[in-house]
Amino acid sequence: MQAIRSRDTKPEQLIRRLVHAQGLRYRVCARPLPDLRRTADMVFRPVKVAVFIDGCYWHGCPEHYVAPKVNSGYWSQKIVRNVQRDRDTDQRLTEAGWLVLRFWEHEPSGTCAQKIASTVLARRTSPRDS
Repeated sequence: MQAIRSRDTKPEQLIRRLVHAQGLRYRVCARPLPDLRRTADMVFRPVKVAVFIDGCYWHGCPEHYVAPKVNSGYWSQKIVRNVQRDRDTDQRLTEAGWLVLRFWEHEPSGTCAQKIASTVLARRTSPRDS
């Protein structure tokens, strides 16, 4: 379990590199809300956008998740708790005025980076309520 990365995975690094190349700056592995003990992979504080790049196994991807053969009860419950925590995080951030973007690790990095960039730029230019 020590070898499992919680940050700086290859999909995250590639998407971050592509977003950075478009001139956008962000916080890496940061808490969007100080009182919420959960971190987003990329945080754009001024426009309140939190980006999560979810691993297919750890977050229960409907296309790629395969239940483990060994100790399946424990691991299946862990994945269910992860998904529930993800939904709770989305809800809390949305209630606080944040926009949550979630991507699966198998999605094309270029597509994810383009969506992130266009969303952040749109929120920068549009007037928002405080």
